[in-house]
Amino acid sequence: MSSPDPTVRAARNADAPTLQTGRGTEEPAPRPGRRPVIAVTGAATGIGALLTRALVASDEVKQVIAIDERRGDIPEAHWHVLDIRDPAIAEKLHGADVIVHLALDLDLESDAAARTAYNVRGTQTVLTAAAAAGVHRVVLCTSAMVYGALPDNDIPLAEDAELRATADATGVGDLLEIERLAQRAPRAHPGLNCTVVRPAVLVGGTDTALTRYFESPRLLVVAGSRPAWQFCHVEDLVGALEYAALEKVEGELAVGCDGWLDQEEVEELSGIRRMELPSSVALGAAARLHRIGLTPSPAGDLAYTMHPWVVSGSRLHEAGWRPRWTNEEVLAELLEEVAGRHTVAGRRLGRKDATAAGAAGATVALLGTAALVRRARKARRRI
Repeated sequence: MSSPDPTVRAARNADAPTLQTGRGTEEPAPRPGRRPVIAVTGAATGIGALLTRALVASDEVKQVIAIDERRGDIPEAHWHVLDIRDPAIAEKLHGADVIVHLALDLDLESDAAARTAYNVRGTQTVLTAAAAAGVHRVVLCTSAMVYGALPDNDIPLAEDAELRATADATGVGDLLEIERLAQRAPRAHPGLNCTVVRPAVLVGGTDTALTRYFESPRLLVVAGSRPAWQFCHVEDLVGALEYAALEKVEGELAVGCDGWLDQEEVEELSGIRRMELPSSVALGAAARLHRIGLTPSPAGDLAYTMHPWVVSGSRLHEAGWRPRWTNEEVLAELLEEVAGRHTVAGRRLGRKDATAAGAAGATVALLGTAALVRRARKARRRI
C-alpha cells in the first residue's frame, strides 16, 4: 500500500488574514505561493519520522525543522537534538510557521507517573515555546479514545462530540490533559492556533492495548457488549497530519478508515474465535491482574473493546482528504504484524509459555494466578 497521495489538496483562501505572533508583530499566515517552515517534534522515530520524511519530500514546504533527543536519518531536515521539555526549544523554533508535536510516550510498559510528567510537561513547553517564537499554529496528536467508549455513543461520532473519556485507560488521562491544554492555548497565547488530530485504533508498527487484543489466542468478548472496530493506518495518519500542517484543514480532526467492523466480522476476518465472559468477571479480573502487576493494561482499556467509539472524519473529508486503507486491509496488516506473538489479558507471553498454556488455558492460568495471589494475601493477613 502506497503512502497517501500528497497531491490531493483542498484549496486555501487566497485572502488569508495576518496573525498576531508571540513576538508582538503581525506576520501573514501561509497562503498559496508562500511555502511554510514546519517543525516536527519526535522526528527521529515512528510517526514523527514518517511525517518528517513526507514533508521534506513535499514541494509545498520550504523547510522542515526536526526536533528529537537524537538525530534521525533524514538529512534534508534541519535537526535540533534536545528534550522537548527544555525551554531552549523556543530558540530552535524561530522562523517556523507551524509545529507538529509528536513527541509523546504512550508505551504500555512505561511508569505511569513518569509518562504523564513527560507528556504533559512536554506539551506545555511546546505550546509556550511556539508562542514565544512566533509560531502561529500547533498541531497536536491525541486519539479518538478521548471521546470515550460508551454504550450510548453515536455511530459514528461527530468531531465536535463531547469528550466523555475518563483517565481509566492507558495514557488517556494524558491525552485528555493535552486536549485541555489545546483548548486553553489560544486564550493564554493570543494568535496561537491549535489543531488536534484524533486517530482511531492506530496500526502500523504500533504496540497498544488495542493491538495486543489481536495477539490473544481467543478474542475476549464481554457478554452484552456492542463492539465496533475502526482502524487507522499510520500512513493515513501521516497524510492527515500533513493536511493539518499545511493548514488545509483545522480544528478538531478525527481520522480513520471509512466505516467500521462489528465483532462478528472481525472474528470471521481474523479466524480467531471468541471467549465470552460476563461483564463483572471480565472487568473484575482485569482490574485485579493490573493491580498485582501481572498485566500492563488497566481495566479501563477493556471498555474500548466493549463499546463503540467510531468517528466520522467529516472535516478531513470535506477538505478533500481520503483514507487510502480500508478497515479490512488494516486488520489484515495488523494480524500479519502480530503473528507469532502471544498475549493474554494484555500481558506478553513467551512462545514456550503460550504453547504450554494452550489457547483458552492461557487465560484461565492468568485468572487462576490472580486468585492464588488473593488467597496468599488473605493467608498472610491471618498469620
